[in-house]
Amino acid sequence: MNIVIPMAGRGSRLRPHTLTVPKPLVPVAGKPIVQRLVEDIVELIGTRIEHIGFVIGDFGEEVEQELLEIAGRAGAEGHIFYQEKPLGTADAILCARDLLQGNVVVAFADTLFKAKDAVNTALDGVIWVHQVEDPRKFGVVKLDNNKIITDFHEKPEEFISDLAIIGIYYFKDGEYLRNELQYLIDNDIKEKGEYQLTNALENMKQKGTQFGIASVAEWLDCGNKNATVYTNQRILEFSKEKEEELTADDALVDNSIIIEPCYIGSGCDIKDSVIGPHVSVGKGTIIERSVISNSLIQNNSHISHKIMDNSMIGNQAKIKGKAEDLSLGDFSEMG
Repeated sequence: MNIVIPMAGRGSRLRPHTLTVPKPLVPVAGKPIVQRLVEDIVELIGTRIEHIGFVIGDFGEEVEQELLEIAGRAGAEGHIFYQEKPLGTADAILCARDLLQGNVVVAFADTLFKAKDAVNTALDGVIWVHQVEDPRKFGVVKLDNNKIITDFHEKPEEFISDLAIIGIYYFKDGEYLRNELQYLIDNDIKEKGEYQLTNALENMKQKGTQFGIASVAEWLDCGNKNATVYTNQRILEFSKEKEEELTADDALVDNSIIIEPCYIGSGCDIKDSVIGPHVSVGKGTIIERSVISNSLIQNNSHISHKIMDNSMIGNQAKIKGKAEDLSLGDFSEMG
């Protein structure tokens, strides 16, 4: 089994937190988003992953090395592929053409999920979906009585289905997928100016390919600050259910109250504070005389005399002041 993860976008909606780090590598509850995605897929598929390909832009050697290490921790060989221009989802996947063989999972790196259904790998393909209240914002699928996909619709104005595609796909035959994606490129078949995976899926369906679905209990977005803070909250709750240890052994907590669930990273120093619930504190961060809830704080920051809620703080930020709803990027200073 191979995994292809397109992640070439920098995540402009999450700025300023993606000015120095691409969105898939922003930590949530102590782990980068893309690492959590890989771990969830490996657990869900339940079979050995041989290769993981990351399709990126010009993110630099440090980012590339971190991605290769994420693949290694999953027991797979990591590969870096480049999408030089934003030409659409089909083009992004095709950048990893060398891995499009045998069983393949394609997972776009801007989503996390909590599994609900097991994957039927006997089908030609499986598309993960989640029931949504407003289907007009998403690509949706329509099913027959056997839960086989009969139609794909992109952001339908009128109600067709409330099963939204979350951006994770299984293909039994990766070479078949590669050929269908290449067909779009060779024949310049575009949708809204880009080569789209949904066009390849429709062509495959017309040729008799049977796509089933796998439902997820929760679909978590990291598209902007509020969504990422909420995702952090839900991941912490999942970790609590699994009874995972979320506080590093070398973290110092002095005269403070930690209201679980919280993640406290290595080398943190928390003094005279109340932290939680639903707070993630990155490694090396110092917090003193503060009350913080429902927030995500990255590495090596210093927060003092603050009351914060629903906030997201970047790396090496320094904050001292009054209570606010914040979204502060790397190397910022306040107070």
